[in-house]
Amino acid sequence: MSTRWSQVAGADSGDAYARRFTALAAAGQDIHGEATFCASLIEPGARVLDAGCGHGRVTIELARRGYDVVGMDIDDSMLEVARSTAPDVSWVRIDLAQLEPTALGLQGGFDLVVAAGNVIPLLAAGTEPMVVSNLTGCLRPCGLLVAGFGLVPSHLPIDEAPVTLADYDAWCTSAGLTLERRYATWQGAPYANEGYAVSVHVLEKK
Repeated sequence: MSTRWSQVAGADSGDAYARRFTALAAAGQDIHGEATFCASLIEPGARVLDAGCGHGRVTIELARRGYDVVGMDIDDSMLEVARSTAPDVSWVRIDLAQLEPTALGLQGGFDLVVAAGNVIPLLAAGTEPMVVSNLTGCLRPCGLLVAGFGLVPSHLPIDEAPVTLADYDAWCTSAGLTLERRYATWQGAPYANEGYAVSVHVLEKK
């Protein structure tokens, strides 16, 4: 199934993204806001799943900080860059809509699942509830699902914003998650109906 990401990404998207963030880092910008945010929520050594990991920027930084990390993505060119950069990290090519935590031995295996970089709105249309459910299935009790994505076109690489916070919260509720906190940025700015949101949902104990 074609995702919204595949409709806008080029064949060399992995190399292009790596060059982009290398340039940002060289210009003195902090390119590890997502990793820092996740590290503020859990202790080093915790298991983290980077869902839609792209070329591995967040995954690799979390591994460097001492987390047990797995990166997953559907884009071959992104994963090629990730594997060449960090061959010792566990990388999995998979469509998140087809992720079966039990079949892959990942059921309840992670303390935190992060979906950064507009992963949720760039899924294939109609698969979003399934993906949220699949990612929730990877969480341990009291585990966290962290997602940051644009709510207006100016924060997205597509011409429309297909996912609202009401949509996302409803999918999370159906999956057994509860909203714990929400911010406007990965740096923790308070959320006040801006065009981007970072949401932290928790899987309650049964």
